[in-house]
Amino acid sequence: MSQQTRRFPAVFGRGSWAEAHRIADILRKETIGGALLLAGALVALVWANSPWSRSYEDMLAFTAGPAALHLDLTMTQWAADGLLAIFFFVAGLELKREFVAGDLRDIRRAAVPVAAAVGGVVVPALVYAVINLGGATKGWAIPTATDIAFALAVLAVIGRSLPSALRTFLLTLAVVDDLIAIVIIAVFYTAHLSVLPLLGALVPLGLFTVLVQRRVRSWWLLLPLAFVAWALVHASGVHATVAGVLLGFAVPVIRSAKAGGPDAGPGLAEHFEHRFRPISAGIAVPVFALMSAGVVIGGASGFGAALSDPIAIGVIAGLVLGKPIGITLATWLTARFTRATIDAGLAWIDMVGLAMLAGIGFTVSLLIGELSFGAGTAGDEHVKVAVLTGSLLAALLATVILRLRNRVYRRLHEEEQADTDGDNIPDVYQR
Repeated sequence: MSQQTRRFPAVFGRGSWAEAHRIADILRKETIGGALLLAGALVALVWANSPWSRSYEDMLAFTAGPAALHLDLTMTQWAADGLLAIFFFVAGLELKREFVAGDLRDIRRAAVPVAAAVGGVVVPALVYAVINLGGATKGWAIPTATDIAFALAVLAVIGRSLPSALRTFLLTLAVVDDLIAIVIIAVFYTAHLSVLPLLGALVPLGLFTVLVQRRVRSWWLLLPLAFVAWALVHASGVHATVAGVLLGFAVPVIRSAKAGGPDAGPGLAEHFEHRFRPISAGIAVPVFALMSAGVVIGGASGFGAALSDPIAIGVIAGLVLGKPIGITLATWLTARFTRATIDAGLAWIDMVGLAMLAGIGFTVSLLIGELSFGAGTAGDEHVKVAVLTGSLLAALLATVILRLRNRVYRRLHEEEQADTDGDNIPDVYQR
């Protein structure tokens, strides 16, 4: 074998890894993650309403997994319980990083977005409950969630000149929103609780915590422990995505105390988030959208029938009206009656646009819809139509306001730039 032939596999391996790194960097961009999420939902909608809809249903119903471990789940269940656990693991890492080293560490800075998140959960839930009073009130939590990936992707596309404080506010709000959604799922959507598997999950979770606290990164140790913890939480009746959050919370944020020593460097939370975000944004969330958003609309009449259901009306009203009202009202009350204030660079119309953008509820809203009414039921189908419609309306309304504000900030930036350039011209030329 020639020297060139022997070198080929190594060169090919380096090229493959370089290509994989480039793809991962692309998937970390918010616009790409949001686009893949939207693409998965559109493919599901088209497929479910095409002549090949039977193959879509067969795919959802296909069962895989070891029956002995009670993990013989359908593809729909694997997407909701398994893939979304990765999404919530990344969310848990982000949550802990915000609480330990981010904006949520400072109570005064965090007070306004935290209050806004609470208002953005309470008011939509009340709107839904009032519309469905005496009916299907168990879906009250569906319009309470904000989809981080989708909302940030829209903001990144439409608001390139908007103040960075707006993105920070939205991110903090969405992170707290996710934490509340996790608590809601764990408390209100756990039908049957088996204590023994839940207690058993503490063992692998504890071992995982000890290892990551010691800065162990070996995947062959951590991934099996994470899987066992996930499987036991799933068997306990608590929604398995909670395991992802707990595993994320276990990872340390602050880097090693040996500052300047060989262990110094970014904390494991930042390292794991960097590694797993492409998997979450590029695989977990888009595949979940593909498995969950495929609702059979049945033409204009079917669409109208779905939207006339009080469940759908409550979801849409909660997302399009409840979210903006709750967030804006909570923000104003907090700024009015406490020492906390919004960022000096933001106007109240910016907050209204952001509050409308927070009405994009997709991933977690679809999940709670399935937990509320059962996958494939009429109620679940109407929830899907409502979530898609409400999220689209919220995105369009937010786009109108924030695009106008984007023009204002772009013009201000251009004027400031012109003034700066003028100041740099020598006096002799100015005269």
